[in-house]
Amino acid sequence: MANSNLNSTNLNSTSPAPDSSEDKLDSSSYKTSEDIDVPERIIDQIIGQEEAVETIKKAAKQRRNVLLIGEPGIGKSMLAKGMAELLPPEELQDILVYPNMEDNQNPLIGVMPSGEGKNVVMNYKVKSKGQEEKKNMFMMLMIVLIMIVGFALNQFLVAIIAAAFVFLALQQMKPRSSIMVPKLLVSAENKKTAPFVDATGAHAGALLGDVRHDPYQSGGLGTPAHERVEAGMIHRSNKGVLYIDEIGTLKPKTQQELLTAMQEKRYSITGQSETSSGAMVRSQPVPCDFVLVASGNLQVLEGMHIALRSRIRGYGYEVFMKDSMPDTPENRDKLVQFIAQEVKKDGRIPHFDKEAVAEVIREAQRRAGKKDVLTLRLRDLGGLVRAAGDIAKGENANVVTVDHVINAKQLARTLEQQIADRYIVQRKEYSVFKTEGTEVGRVNGLAIIGDRSGIVLPIAAEAAPAQSTEEGRIIATGKLGEIAKEAVQNVSALIKKNTGTNISKYDIHIQFLQAYDGVEGDSASVSVATSVVSALENIPVDQSVALTGSLSVRGDVLPVGGVTGKIEAAAQSGIKKVLIPKSNMDDVFLEDRYKNEIEVIPVETLSEVLEHALIGKGKKGLIEKMRRVTEMVPKGIIKSPTVN
Repeated sequence: MANSNLNSTNLNSTSPAPDSSEDKLDSSSYKTSEDIDVPERIIDQIIGQEEAVETIKKAAKQRRNVLLIGEPGIGKSMLAKGMAELLPPEELQDILVYPNMEDNQNPLIGVMPSGEGKNVVMNYKVKSKGQEEKKNMFMMLMIVLIMIVGFALNQFLVAIIAAAFVFLALQQMKPRSSIMVPKLLVSAENKKTAPFVDATGAHAGALLGDVRHDPYQSGGLGTPAHERVEAGMIHRSNKGVLYIDEIGTLKPKTQQELLTAMQEKRYSITGQSETSSGAMVRSQPVPCDFVLVASGNLQVLEGMHIALRSRIRGYGYEVFMKDSMPDTPENRDKLVQFIAQEVKKDGRIPHFDKEAVAEVIREAQRRAGKKDVLTLRLRDLGGLVRAAGDIAKGENANVVTVDHVINAKQLARTLEQQIADRYIVQRKEYSVFKTEGTEVGRVNGLAIIGDRSGIVLPIAAEAAPAQSTEEGRIIATGKLGEIAKEAVQNVSALIKKNTGTNISKYDIHIQFLQAYDGVEGDSASVSVATSVVSALENIPVDQSVALTGSLSVRGDVLPVGGVTGKIEAAAQSGIKKVLIPKSNMDDVFLEDRYKNEIEVIPVETLSEVLEHALIGKGKKGLIEKMRRVTEMVPKGIIKSPTVN
């Protein structure tokens, strides 16, 4: 076993120097992000999704539907907007709805080139206005004639009453208009690019079109049916892009109707409420020749209509988007461009100097959670950019500096991080976990809430005589998920193999203390095994140590996610040492404030974990016994097994 000083590493060695990000940038190319050229086209502003961009370009050229699958905030909506820019705008159309004199409940649809619809409506309005003026003139002549006759016969009161009666009668009896003005349903006038319509979360009426309810359906006061017709998003996106995020959340019936619209490229508008008078109205089929860009995460596929997905897959593309990209100088330059884009889009914050840019790139390393990788969850990173800009703006600074970015990390904490910070404070106050001394069967485990916020998860184990004469049981409490339950069950095999202890005589109780939100994953299996071994062998655990890692059935410590957040949570809690899988060492990117507060120790096997975590007389004998047991396990592969 190597000396613990050789295995351990200080935070200064696990974290890159603060200026390491800047060293890889071309320092001669810019002074601030203001010097960076920002592409005009949205498709050229997308960072790190080169394969998806190429697919979108092909799909735009051939007008293919696309399904984008990936984590939130990695550029799915930007790809859809970029696709709209690539579609030819010269094909755009105006859509009008006309009254149907033969069947008022079945309005007619007219289609014409972009910009002409407005002129048609204006011409109808001019004609209708002229006809109305003629009718008003006739009414005035009738009233004047009645008044003249009344004055001639000295019947002034009768003349006034007769004129009023004629006026009211003509007002009530006159037709609404013999020339009914059509309604401009969809206008594409002055649009330089194909339409982009975000239909995320739209209800059926907004998506498919609707007919407004008319409470006045008789007496000549009702609104003509064609004027009550409202275009849906599928119609407004005609010759353009219809974007629907989390498409699996749409009702199955709505997805079926959407599929029909995709196939037919036209869809009639009718009232969506069965109790509305609009349900009696049904227009002629309205053009809806859109390109569908649907998106979501992998779980959204479960709620997606099979036929709809088949249509996309058969007549388009499915794209699984990346959530990270390699940490190369070229990709760092792309992040510099991203920062410049965010500042320009916001329009209210100052630009970033080189040191501030380098700190944002370092944060992109941290949030990736893997070595030699940069995160592509750029929406979250953009939040950090804007928070730093807001701080600089509040100080009337001309540029954003590295201090502004560091302060913004605290200001722009996620809800999970704020909850984690509160957990740590509360658990410290009530001594839920300990950071000094020793205790048998109690271990400071580490866990992640959200995507990167760490918390200390105390785990306690107790070995009691088995109540069954045949075998002992492992009883775990703490609202465990399926993977966590399986990991706990595997501990028994690990202990039998690595310590030689017969646990069939014991009922082992394992408690995840105050794990109200549940425990999922197997990253606590190292902590569970340590607490159980401590309880069985009655050897205390060092409470200034925290642990994380997954265990194989052979006792190897396997890598886990979120090590940076876990280590920082341990440091914030006052813990002095953290044991992590050796293969995770290059994934550690700690904040500077934690550098001298905690020691990170890489481990590869359960015996190494126990050597660092246990304290007391029995530790040495246990480690030696584990080595003897481990050496008894056959190694190598039988090349030519004999078959009887």
